[in-house]
Amino acid sequence: MRRIFLLAALMLVLTVGNAMADTKKVYSVASDCAWPPMEFLGDDKKPQGFSADLLAALGEELGVTFNQVNIAWDGIFSAVAAGKFDFIASSVTVTEERKKTFLFSDPYYQVVQAVVMLKGKSVKDLAELKGKKVGGQIGTTGIFVIDKAKVGAVIKEYEDVGLAMEELKSGRLDAVICDDNVASYYANVKKGFENTMHVVLKTTETEDLAFCLNKKDKDLCALLNDGLKRIKANGKYDAIVKKWGGN
Repeated sequence: MRRIFLLAALMLVLTVGNAMADTKKVYSVASDCAWPPMEFLGDDKKPQGFSADLLAALGEELGVTFNQVNIAWDGIFSAVAAGKFDFIASSVTVTEERKKTFLFSDPYYQVVQAVVMLKGKSVKDLAELKGKKVGGQIGTTGIFVIDKAKVGAVIKEYEDVGLAMEELKSGRLDAVICDDNVASYYANVKKGFENTMHVVLKTTETEDLAFCLNKKDKDLCALLNDGLKRIKANGKYDAIVKKWGGN
């Protein structure tokens, strides 16, 4: 009888252990950490910013681990499509074109596009960018917006928005277009850029940012949506927005 009891107890421990292991699943997350304050590398070269804190809060709430990895933007979508990562957490705008190929979580943030220029320079609308050199990160909605506007701007695309901001600071660009929170971060917070430029214009059309997944990963999408609902209800989400969105 004792042996049977011990065997049953051992099986129970193993079962509980396996269940705990399942809830501690590790998910690989792709982020282009060159989009402050949403995603950037700290001095320790680890991902920091809004997305890092959001993933940490979700992981704590759901009992899982999200391993955020820095990857260049130009390969981020193909990496998820190929199964190299479970999903993207990199300020991805939900668009109809992207929805044809990928699955998106519920939105977790909203942005508009903003134009940044050196102090002393300004425009009232996109039309006034005619003939001016406007930079942005390749494959981002900022580039899509200025291209679609057909205002006659000379569009320059860069591997990351920081390079575009450097070109603006040096006078080789007239303006940079990007998400408004990123624009404000460079204009007001980013060391070496503060007090050299300002946000001169914001578009009116809002964009939803969400996690981007392979279309087959519906269960993971449901898990992320559940986590977002929980942290929005318990106040953790609002704390993250206040920390990183108050620029």
